[in-house]
Amino acid sequence: RLQKLKEMFISKFGSAPKFYVRAPGRVNLIGEHIDYCGYAVLPMAIEQDILIAVEPVKTQVVQLANTNSLYLDFSTSVNNIQINKTKPQWHNYFLCGLKGIQEHFGLNNPTGMNCLLDGTIPPSSGLSSSSALVCCAGLVTLRANGKTLSKVELAEICTKSERYIGTEGGGMDQSISFLAEEGTAKLIEFSPLRATDVRLPSGAAFVIANSCVEMNKAATSHYNIRVMECRLATKLLSKSKGLDWKKMLRLHDVQSKLGVSLEEMLTIVEEVLHPEPYSTEEICKCLGISLEELRSQILSQNTQEVSTFKLYQRAKHVYSEAARVLEFKKICKEAPANALQLLGELMNQSYISCREMYECSCPELDRLVDICLQFGAIGSRLTGAGWGGCTVSMVPTDKLSTFIKNVQKAYYQTDVQRLPLESNSLFATKPGRGALVFVEA
Repeated sequence: RLQKLKEMFISKFGSAPKFYVRAPGRVNLIGEHIDYCGYAVLPMAIEQDILIAVEPVKTQVVQLANTNSLYLDFSTSVNNIQINKTKPQWHNYFLCGLKGIQEHFGLNNPTGMNCLLDGTIPPSSGLSSSSALVCCAGLVTLRANGKTLSKVELAEICTKSERYIGTEGGGMDQSISFLAEEGTAKLIEFSPLRATDVRLPSGAAFVIANSCVEMNKAATSHYNIRVMECRLATKLLSKSKGLDWKKMLRLHDVQSKLGVSLEEMLTIVEEVLHPEPYSTEEICKCLGISLEELRSQILSQNTQEVSTFKLYQRAKHVYSEAARVLEFKKICKEAPANALQLLGELMNQSYISCREMYECSCPELDRLVDICLQFGAIGSRLTGAGWGGCTVSMVPTDKLSTFIKNVQKAYYQTDVQRLPLESNSLFATKPGRGALVFVEA
């Protein structure tokens, strides 16, 4: 693959690349939609990745090309980075990583670059192709400008810089992309960012299946509305408990300020919030603020027009999912005889909560989870933002090949649209390694 990329680079730019950067996609085994609420998640890097061949150049221009002809070439001056939020195209994600590093170091005359990108992560599939691209671009820019940073610093910069595109992500994707190590999943905790190895039990493989429904986080409002619902739930829970609600941003803040367990937080949610959706008027009344204050001080730019919010359901999902992550880690550590069974149950509970409480599934994902469970998965759930994208299933190693054949038949071969996508839509994966740079020998 490197050789092929090198040849294409030479024919495109007329000279050879000086170095290559790789950043992996990821699959989140458990802990969906809780990183931006401040809670730990449990992802692993996958073998699929973004690979960029790079040649620093004397001009102040960045030229971007893609091995996939669907993605058009792009070039821009390094001193005038414009990121289009309204219709995010592939090069905008590269520009996020570039801009993040430039701003961190205050680079006045950053190095120009020729870059050719090759990606094996299915796009808009919930396997984090966009974050892998942001991370890859950050590392490319760092290297081309002769700077160094720790992996943790890089992850934090890339998390912030991906927000230039308008998604309010929480940092899981960028963290695992840099901190992953071969052979182990990671428990990733935030503020401060740290990663702990989680050894997955033997006897099962993790299989990713793409629903073939594309979900682009930056192009849809579902994702940002959920972030806002969690923020509003934080404010209402804080106020009801006499905390300084104006300073509280994440559901984790409420728990740590009150010094209670996740189970106790679930009880508080039951007591304080009602299952019916909250109107903006009711939220204003609860907080004692005007609609104008709500819009200017709390709601994000892209949620100004939303008129109702489901706070009870979202908070309930977050606190119960945060507890499942800790339980998953504990089972992996203690490795009881029925570990696989217990982990499978947690994955199934996570999926039901994503579907019922967070409402981030879709009919195709529901169908795919059913098929995976029917053909022998011990646990199966959606992974990534949802509303399309992939499922991850835990499958006993001895059932792996029949499982894959049956799922192919039941989900991909029954649909003309899915049939051509089958080959890179269903695969078993092992925990892979994080982002790295390699230089031409």
